[in-house]
Amino acid sequence: MLPIYLMLAILTASVSLVSCSKDDDLEIQNDFPFEVNVMPVPKSVVNGQTVEIRITIQRTGNYSNTQYFLRYFQFDGQGILQYYDEPPYLPNDLYQLPKEQFRLYYTSTSTVTQAFEVWISDSFGNEKQISFQFNSTD
Repeated sequence: MLPIYLMLAILTASVSLVSCSKDDDLEIQNDFPFEVNVMPVPKSVVNGQTVEIRITIQRTGNYSNTQYFLRYFQFDGQGILQYYDEPPYLPNDLYQLPKEQFRLYYTSTSTVTQAFEVWISDSFGNEKQISFQFNSTD
């Protein structure tokens, strides 16, 4: 006959092994929605004028490997959109954003109303659209 302490040890070990099931897997969330805040911009521009657009991406959670991207499309007028002093963006191309708070610079190159949209997306497929329209004062 087994001593009582040995039977208790075997019983404790079996209960411990049974309680570890695969249904209790820990889920780690890494896909967090975000919001985009834009500081006010002028309503009108003249040909050759540059407008600063300040944008902040606000996360609802923090996953350090999330990457953010920008693409834009201009559908009225003509202008140049760029990140700080980087080369101008090409319409519909995807550009990685190195920061969550940044400035874009739009330079008008026409004398008519100009309108364009900016899409900011993350590496999980979440996307926000921002529309801009500048009336010409020429």
